[in-house]
Amino acid sequence: MAVPRGAIDEQGLPVSLVDVAGRRVRDAILSGALKPGEKIVEEQLCASLGISRAPLREALRLLSQQGLVEHFPRRGSRVTEWSPQDILQLFELRHILERHAIESALPLADVESALDPVREALKDMRTASERDDDLEKDDAHRRFHAAVVGLAGNRQLDIAMEPVLLKLQLPMAINLRSEARVHDPSDGIRRHQRILEALETNDPRIAVAAAKNHGQLAYLGLESNS
Repeated sequence: MAVPRGAIDEQGLPVSLVDVAGRRVRDAILSGALKPGEKIVEEQLCASLGISRAPLREALRLLSQQGLVEHFPRRGSRVTEWSPQDILQLFELRHILERHAIESALPLADVESALDPVREALKDMRTASERDDDLEKDDAHRRFHAAVVGLAGNRQLDIAMEPVLLKLQLPMAINLRSEARVHDPSDGIRRHQRILEALETNDPRIAVAAAKNHGQLAYLGLESNS
């Protein structure tokens, strides 16, 4: 399907060819249409999107910064392929950062207002699920975990978390989407609701335990290795 000319995003702003191409490729990767390690054939994508190579290559460059695409000089690009060990290490790093953030932030002086960003991200996950918008649900899921780390009010911690979450986009998406196919699509929402409820106790031990054991590996076939 070609990129519509004059497209407008949800904020009423014009969507560039780079934006649309990046979203299409990212959706193909996170949905599994493009598999880890698969070569990205620029000619085919340009033809299907109805665009030239310049915006596509810029989109691929941006996706490489997110850890979804790997570029090899004179050999083109392919979907990034993480080993099981890489994935486990990234999830462990995410938990280390979340644990440090929770232990630094809790007890919160004002639980209600402090947790608003976490609630908002969870609300966005729920809305996206109701709309059957997997890509937006993936984004909201990433914002949820970023918001948990954001509770610490530590800019350097936020900066450290961002690339970890970007590299985990595909494993996180696979886990959520596989869960939705096997069980009720709202199960993933309920898992994250339990993290929010644990944070609302204002007890760092309860919150850390909930963040660590919320089924993030359940549908990746890695549980036995963790």
